[in-house]
Amino acid sequence: MVTVQKRHRLSIALMLAITTAVASCSSYRPAPKAFHEATIQPYRVDSGDRLRVTVFDQRDLTNTYSVDQAGYVAFPLIGSVPARGRTLQELEGQIAAQLQKGYLRNPDVSIEIDRYRSIFVMGEVGQPGQYTYVPGMTVQNAIALAGGFTPRGLQSNADITRKINGEILTGRVLISDPVLAGDTIYIRERLF
Repeated sequence: MVTVQKRHRLSIALMLAITTAVASCSSYRPAPKAFHEATIQPYRVDSGDRLRVTVFDQRDLTNTYSVDQAGYVAFPLIGSVPARGRTLQELEGQIAAQLQKGYLRNPDVSIEIDRYRSIFVMGEVGQPGQYTYVPGMTVQNAIALAGGFTPRGLQSNADITRKINGEILTGRVLISDPVLAGDTIYIRERLF
């Protein structure tokens, strides 16, 4: 009888350990606080963005310009302008200040995003790959673009890798969380 009780206790302890291990693997672990703060900050320009720059009354300067891999915009008259990490308003002021140095008197510069840098969706989705970012997009929208979940895909949360203040961070978020341009979304395989 003692050995039966010991075996019973051992099997209960083993089942509890397995249940705890499985629960901790599949439970929601929030992303760093910086993830959520990044979604309410002004948009910061980076490589892969295409900008629509309008210089009032200057048809030859008004055009679309791409941010290159080094984070610069090649702009007529003033050359390469550092753009990476700047808000649109900061970049407008920078270009206007450079144009004012011997080229234009009181230039009025306006910048808007013509095309955002891509997002990447990987893991347990129908068509992993690179997709166009749309402002207001959620993880669920991105998954839909990528062909939805595979039968093995974990549907409650996802891992996002995001560049914040020059640092690359990865965190787990709910599928209702917002996505930012440049994010890499990874859908994990569910355990059962």
